[in-house]
Amino acid sequence: MQDLHDGNLAPAFSIANRYEKQVQKRLAFALKAIQGPMSFTRKGRFTYVRNKLPWPADAAKLDQIWRERIKSDLITLLLDGKSLAVARQILAKRYQTTLKRASHMSPQRLFDILMMAFAKSLDPHTSYFSPLESQQFQIAMSLQLQGIGAQLIMHNGYATIVRLLPGGPARASKLLHPGDRITAVGQGLKGKLVDVVGWRLEDIVEKIRGPKNTAVRLKVLPAGDAPGAHEPIITLVRQTIQLKGQAAKAKTAVIHIGAKAYHIGIITLPTFYLNFQAKQDGSKNYRSTSRDMKKLILKLLKKHIQGLIVDLRDNGGGSLEEALKTTGLFTGRGPVVQIESAGGLTVLKSPRTPAVYRGPLVVMVNRLSASASEIFTAALKDYHRALIVGSRTYGKATVQTLLNLNRYLPGFHAGELKLTIAKFYRITGDSTQDRGVRPQIAIPSTLSDSLFGEELSPHALLWSHIPA
Repeated sequence: MQDLHDGNLAPAFSIANRYEKQVQKRLAFALKAIQGPMSFTRKGRFTYVRNKLPWPADAAKLDQIWRERIKSDLITLLLDGKSLAVARQILAKRYQTTLKRASHMSPQRLFDILMMAFAKSLDPHTSYFSPLESQQFQIAMSLQLQGIGAQLIMHNGYATIVRLLPGGPARASKLLHPGDRITAVGQGLKGKLVDVVGWRLEDIVEKIRGPKNTAVRLKVLPAGDAPGAHEPIITLVRQTIQLKGQAAKAKTAVIHIGAKAYHIGIITLPTFYLNFQAKQDGSKNYRSTSRDMKKLILKLLKKHIQGLIVDLRDNGGGSLEEALKTTGLFTGRGPVVQIESAGGLTVLKSPRTPAVYRGPLVVMVNRLSASASEIFTAALKDYHRALIVGSRTYGKATVQTLLNLNRYLPGFHAGELKLTIAKFYRITGDSTQDRGVRPQIAIPSTLSDSLFGEELSPHALLWSHIPA
């Protein structure tokens, strides 16, 4: 730890290099063992999750664990209808891909892992964002990205297209299709094409994304073609793409109770988003949750709804500012949450604007509704403004701020630090930390309390109370 404080990363890189060599050694052993004699007649048991098991005493014991793992993997493939020869080929390919990834671990990636591990040792929500992860966070908050508009997954060592986003240059080109595999990436019209087969998906995405109106060239193995087939080179110009799938959406439903029919509005909100950069730049049309929600509510009111459901299930939070403004759409001006930091206690209020909707209101939550979702839900519950339906929420009541590390290291792409700086409390004085917000009407959930929740996180803060 002292080395880290002193800026000496040599011990960490030494550990990482040793780990990489051991991974290569183990995978080389596995690739050889796959082709060896294999008996499936003896009974046995293999445990994949071994973090609570003792370390193997020596190399011989470790070899035996790997033989058992290989046998277990082969049995899984055999049960799927594969022949032993085909199962061996599939497993060998998997291990070869893993070996290639281990050999492609860059110093930047090792630094990212080290910084994240250090941040997570402080509390569950303090974290380090590499430059790419920082970009991913901004994309999630602003609901827009600059790139080609292709959603990728790793499949058999290839970055494979699974979806082309509406409005993106990839879809508009009509040259790319789901199932196509990207084998090389080149920058601009003449940049060298770099082979990316077997790379980490994050590294490939980083090469494909870039500033608006810049070109990127992709070498593509078409869907269904075997390796060795012709791979066309496709040139695309990056553009700004709106991610409409994560924005608030509204619809109406008619509910029949006896002889009466009730027209109900339903708004689904996946996250509390805010385009920080556009707002900071002075854009009058920057996108945010509260702005979109207000528009949707006004449209629903024109349809003469008799009640409204706000669905926050699986909403993991987002902008604190937007949680306050969105609460105000239903309560008007007033306290929403109390924040306790090193500087003392602060009461945060919704804006000085009247409520947009004052009719019957239901808020739906589940175990994955967290942070800003819990601020919104708790405030509406404490004001007796909404009926809360679903299951207990996640229980995250800490506030984070983003520190741009580039300010402290000019000329170096250092990323950002998401740092926990405060804890929030309901207007009643209770915290939602650890305990979450409990619904007034419980609905059975497929999400188990034993698998999800703040209390399961290492170093999580405990529940507490302050005077209201």
